[in-house]
Amino acid sequence: MFTLHPRLAADCFDLGPLDLCQLLLMNDDRYPWCILVPRLPDLRDLHDVPREVRITLFDEIERVSNALQKISNAQKMNVAALGNVVPQLHIHVIARHTADAAWPGPVWGVGETHPYPDHTPMVDALHDALQKAIAR
Repeated sequence: MFTLHPRLAADCFDLGPLDLCQLLLMNDDRYPWCILVPRLPDLRDLHDVPREVRITLFDEIERVSNALQKISNAQKMNVAALGNVVPQLHIHVIARHTADAAWPGPVWGVGETHPYPDHTPMVDALHDALQKAIAR
């Protein structure tokens, strides 16, 4: 049975399900940053993903990457599956700009998180745009 890790639930907005993954938005307005979490139990690393759903996973990564790049006009897309803090497999898709605070390094550990304001129109706009862009 799939259960979202409490840290991901606390740090992100739930944008809803894709075919395989739960789509999350990191609650940090410094970076347009989505997280995909395959809704399968006991996955820790990419090589743990069952062969029969790997194409679906990478298709969803591609669709979210393309959508987020289009929405944010990103100069570079970062895609990573680290899992050193949260052991549940999750894939970060982060839109980067040369002017962002962490450029050209990783976004982790740079400055303080800037949560989106409550019920911000930006979160709604990202949700709507991502849902339209990734729809098949």
